[in-house]
Amino acid sequence: MLNFCSIGGVHAYPCLVSILQLWLTFAPVADKTAAYFHISLETVNWLSMVYLLISIPFGLVATWVLDSVGLRCAVVLSAWLNMVGSITRMFSVLKFLSLGSQSYWYLFIGQCFCALGQPLIIFSPTKLAALWFPDHQRATANMIASMSNPLGILIANLLSPALAPEGKHIPLMLGIYAVPAVTACALATLGIHEKVPPTPPSASATNSNSQPFFTGLKMDFAGLNGALFTVCGLLGAFLLGMYVDRTRKFIESTKISFCLSALASIMFAVTSRFRHQAIMLAITSSLFGFFGFAIYPIAMELAVECSYPVGEGTSTGLIFVASQIEGVILMILLQALTVHVSEDPFSTCTLDKDGALDWTTPVLVLAGLCSGMACFYVIFFHTDYKRLRAETISADLVKAEDTATTDVPES
Repeated sequence: MLNFCSIGGVHAYPCLVSILQLWLTFAPVADKTAAYFHISLETVNWLSMVYLLISIPFGLVATWVLDSVGLRCAVVLSAWLNMVGSITRMFSVLKFLSLGSQSYWYLFIGQCFCALGQPLIIFSPTKLAALWFPDHQRATANMIASMSNPLGILIANLLSPALAPEGKHIPLMLGIYAVPAVTACALATLGIHEKVPPTPPSASATNSNSQPFFTGLKMDFAGLNGALFTVCGLLGAFLLGMYVDRTRKFIESTKISFCLSALASIMFAVTSRFRHQAIMLAITSSLFGFFGFAIYPIAMELAVECSYPVGEGTSTGLIFVASQIEGVILMILLQALTVHVSEDPFSTCTLDKDGALDWTTPVLVLAGLCSGMACFYVIFFHTDYKRLRAETISADLVKAEDTATTDVPES
């Protein structure tokens, strides 16, 4: 059971789930949304892509807020942005406003508010665990907060199709999604009174020696690589998503990106064993993120294409569950392959009693696994775009019926 002093920090958890639900509200029901607002599917896609665009510049701002201003400010600000965004979205469906073609922009502006709040809450699990939980509970607290990411996405993929089986149900869906956003805002505002708990849960929380944002960015090279990986990954996902929307080349795009990701992992494994290669390590981390993240959204769409007419929520949910299982297995395996060394001046992964951890073998194994899976995927994965083909056939039938109706002379 989690310690009682963590109750204040627990109020941050609803914000995590709520903001991730709002991100993908429209993705599972894109066709219904397009029909209701009389817009194209490409326009609907911007309601999700705006998150990627905003998170790139605002991610560094969110990091500064967390490290310099404090966790409470970050969580409360995120909750308020989330609530304002969810309420703003509802103005698009209010009939008495008679917005007409302008209704879409209320959706878009609402999504922008929510997108501003996302980095503030997405980056908070480790800070939340460090400040509000004792040392024997930090991993569990971090795990629960981190799992809010796939949980929120999974809920959105299951809930949206259930709430809006037809376009006329879009207003109901927006109203229901606003409820957890308002609830999470109330919990965060009223439930979190201090930046830290009144009784520090651990010695590190009592004697925190965390460096300021810019100082820490210079010292923690692993964190800088992680930031580059994430930022470049979001950029890659955005650009490839735009390309695939225009060309419909799902398989070709994922295969090429997978191969380039494997090459980047090999470059990282080799470069990490040499001195004074900070720039090359940063470049390889950026490339691995750029091509690796780009696969993610396209693979989700490809899963729907090859599993059609299975529901989008089912195919996406199974992939998330499988990915979590694979992630746990890889984390346990790679950790088991590390070697304790008494002295390693090139390693920053040091332990107080056991010296440093040599990650040479895990990094090489990871590069090998990535390369092997890329080769397997390129050689053996072939599928038809079943959903696109069904939509094309349906459109042709409708066109043929319209043509036949037009050719019939009036009596």
